Amino acid sequence: METTTTMSKTRAIAPGLTLSILVAIIAKLLGLLLPQLGGATIAILLGIVLGNVYFKQPSLAIGTKFAESRLLEYSVVLLGLTVTFQTIGQMGWRGLIYVWCEMTIVICGAYLLGRRLGFSETGSLMMAGGNAVCGSSAIGAIAPAIGADDEEKGQIITLVNLLGTVMMLTLPFLGIAVFGNNLLAKSALLGGTLQSVGQVVAGASLLNAQTVQYAMLFKITRIIMLVVVVTVFERFAKRHQPTTTAATGKKRLPIPWYVLAFLILCLLNSFVNLPNLFNASAHNVSGWFETTALAAIGLRLNFAKFMQQGKKFLLYGLGVGSIQIIAALSLLSLLHLH
Repeated sequence: METTTTMSKTRAIAPGLTLSILVAIIAKLLGLLLPQLGGATIAILLGIVLGNVYFKQPSLAIGTKFAESRLLEYSVVLLGLTVTFQTIGQMGWRGLIYVWCEMTIVICGAYLLGRRLGFSETGSLMMAGGNAVCGSSAIGAIAPAIGADDEEKGQIITLVNLLGTVMMLTLPFLGIAVFGNNLLAKSALLGGTLQSVGQVVAGASLLNAQTVQYAMLFKITRIIMLVVVVTVFERFAKRHQPTTTAATGKKRLPIPWYVLAFLILCLLNSFVNLPNLFNASAHNVSGWFETTALAAIGLRLNFAKFMQQGKKFLLYGLGVGSIQIIAALSLLSLLHLH
């Protein structure tokens, strides 16, 4: 009976999951031709087009939901093998203060602006965490911890990725205009503000390889803070919207399992000399999981509903982007990182 149930679930998941994987493969190939966009961004945009024009069949829903939720969780776990705590030391204490202050300002600003514009508490928290930490991976970790709605999660992920794409194509040139040849300042601007790892790499690549290396130091520091952000957001959400978990008597981890796994792997990678194969493989597999999950999110997103709130979403994106950039430029000046 159990085997039959498992096979039945697998058959139900297969169509939507297969479609998500195919879209991810196409997006990765197109990403080679359009590195400024990258496979992840192309995946969600392509998914939106295909899902709203050709693939509206209900039979795809189970598989795309699996790809959207589970694969993002696995992506978060594997990120732990790509970062170390020792890396932070290369930025110095001013770099650390810059990252922490920037994240705090973005989280507070994005949350307050979202509530002001009429977004739900969960939507505002996801927007805050996604922009402050690491884009869709952060949202994938935050959403279940705060009890966010799947449709709303897809909308916020789309908004964060669209905002990140615009910033990715403009911030490198802003960095040159403001900071000239100052490597650390340009790297801090990109690594401290751009939403996803792919966007940091792509944006910094528009300058040079050295900028990519240093920008990733700032980005890694933000990723390491993921566990703290998820824990704080979960407690904040519980105070405002108590869940039924306590009432049912079920015990659960203080943080989601995949965030805990991320922390364990990060600690392991920090204090154990693992072969480079682990890091490279984790990075590649995590990237594929994230791209496939983004493709599924795009396939599941009802673009008509999304556009019904277009003006509000546009204002939110522009507002949060402005907060990020103004805060970054101000902090870099105050801390004399320029």
